[in-house]
Amino acid sequence: MADTDLMLRPDDSPAATAPQGRSLPANLEAEAAFIGAVLIDNKVIEELQTPLAPAHFHEPVHQRIYERVLTLLDRNSVATPVTLKPYFEADQGLKQLGGVTYLAQLTADGQGLLHPRQLAEQIYDLALLRELVTVGRTLVEGALDTSEEVAPLQKIEQAEADLYRVAEGATTGSEAQSFRTAALGALQMVQAAMNSGGRFSGKTTGLDTINDKTSGLHNSDLIILAGRPGMGKTSLATNIAFNAAARQMRDKIDGIEKSPGAATAFFSLEMSADQLATRILAEQAEISSEKLRSGMLSREEFQRLSFASQELNDLPLYIDDTPALTIGALRTRARRLKRRHDIGLVIVDYLQLLQGSGRATDNRVNEISEISRGLKTLAKELAVPVIALSQLSRAVEQREDKRPQLSDLRESGSIEQDADMVWFIFRGEYYHNSLKPDTPDETSSEDVRNKYSEWEARHLELVNKATLIIAKQRHGSTGNVPLLFQSEFTKFTSPESRDYSDYE
Repeated sequence: MADTDLMLRPDDSPAATAPQGRSLPANLEAEAAFIGAVLIDNKVIEELQTPLAPAHFHEPVHQRIYERVLTLLDRNSVATPVTLKPYFEADQGLKQLGGVTYLAQLTADGQGLLHPRQLAEQIYDLALLRELVTVGRTLVEGALDTSEEVAPLQKIEQAEADLYRVAEGATTGSEAQSFRTAALGALQMVQAAMNSGGRFSGKTTGLDTINDKTSGLHNSDLIILAGRPGMGKTSLATNIAFNAAARQMRDKIDGIEKSPGAATAFFSLEMSADQLATRILAEQAEISSEKLRSGMLSREEFQRLSFASQELNDLPLYIDDTPALTIGALRTRARRLKRRHDIGLVIVDYLQLLQGSGRATDNRVNEISEISRGLKTLAKELAVPVIALSQLSRAVEQREDKRPQLSDLRESGSIEQDADMVWFIFRGEYYHNSLKPDTPDETSSEDVRNKYSEWEARHLELVNKATLIIAKQRHGSTGNVPLLFQSEFTKFTSPESRDYSDYE
């Protein structure tokens, strides 16, 4: 059984007492009765709805007994007072309770077999209460301590993180997993890929060519999406956010439990929430965003817009457009969204607009390093993929070949280091349009006409085409992914053909 639930911190010994001399909440009789039930019938553990870890027990001896029981069961051995005896003959704590005869006493009356689930729930709930006491004590002590720099916002953020950990039953320092547990997770991922038709195992981007290359967006991964201005970074991120949320919404209506979609949190530090909503409506109704802003819509277009708006009423896409967020504040807000809406994908637009903790304001490289590490930590903490948009340096513009490289990531090499995947969005059409010659007329020379014809022929090759360059991928190969881009709707799609040769 995986120990994925709340674990007490090393300095929180079970023998500790609550403030004002009161004992921490615990029920040692319930712990003894439950362990007794397990020793009588090992299958009790398999039937638990509340997974118990050794640290959920208040009595240290019970912790050690239960830990040994789990170890024996992992080996497909039987856990009984007899098989446990060799491991506890020298246990000093057990000697204070009567020695190895205490193991037999646990199974004496078998009362725990009458209601093992209720006992497990009570043990788990009391462990959560003890952890809440610890969080509260730490919060009070930290708030009263003014010997160091006073940073109330940081203390609030830390308190939020601690409360989230308790609410999720998570651990600040998770124990090492057995290979059996890790292998089971890997098999589940493979099964998910098989269920999707052998295409991808992660969260969907809604774009088949990206899903094919990356197997989707994977939990705990940090994906950096970078590009120069005008390439369509925000458009692609918005498309992915909508696609994942829409898939989740549709699958929920259809009663599909394990959806490749995801409720999505979009942190927009550059655009307002209504601007992003306008983009999404324009994409789905296929109406030019310029028409939406000007209000120059036909009746038929307005009906399409209204229909798209009604369809998206229950879209699980949550937009936070608070400007100048710190990385700590963003993580706090993401935890709240995870707790309230069970978000499965986080998108940040964009990384360089985030602020660090303030400790590295004199060094922007260190600050960006802190931010990228914070985003990776967030991905692991919430077990969701995080897509962070990033700027590129101007070095791209100074090269003849405008396609980005990893060295173009702006301000810090730690962005590349912390990322599980680095994507660059590139549209050759954008740069080719800047080279457009004058349109020839009747008086133009043959050279002018030929020059324009050459430009136009190349333009037809590049128009509406984009390339996602996967420059880094921990779990797979790098390479180019073809996309189509409808600039009037700011919408990316996948080409029907799998012939990538004419994409650059």
